[in-house]
Amino acid sequence: MSEEPQPEFVYRLASAAEWRDAQSSGVVPKRDIDLKDGYMHLSTKAQALETARLHFAGADDLLALEIPLAPIAQKVKFELAPKRGEAFPHLYRDLRREDVAAVIPLLRDGDDFQFGAPQ
Repeated sequence: MSEEPQPEFVYRLASAAEWRDAQSSGVVPKRDIDLKDGYMHLSTKAQALETARLHFAGADDLLALEIPLAPIAQKVKFELAPKRGEAFPHLYRDLRREDVAAVIPLLRDGDDFQFGAPQ
């Protein structure tokens, strides 16, 4: 059985305020769930929009921080999220501002989201 190929990018969903904090502090802030679980929750591109729909339904300023996987790969583990039945990327260190290659707005589409143009 072959292993799934690793994606080129992984994504952190963040509010505009969280991204502004990262601009000044140099580190993307952790949420309570990240602190509780001991890692930063990330998604693949295929998972990001569903994650936004499930966990950020009320957000109007949601961003997808696009992170090249290769430079952080040694600190990322793909682990099963039982509720979704999929392996998600989990980052076992701080996510630094310089890790982020692009900032992509997530645009509301009814109850769903879609990727906007990278900023």
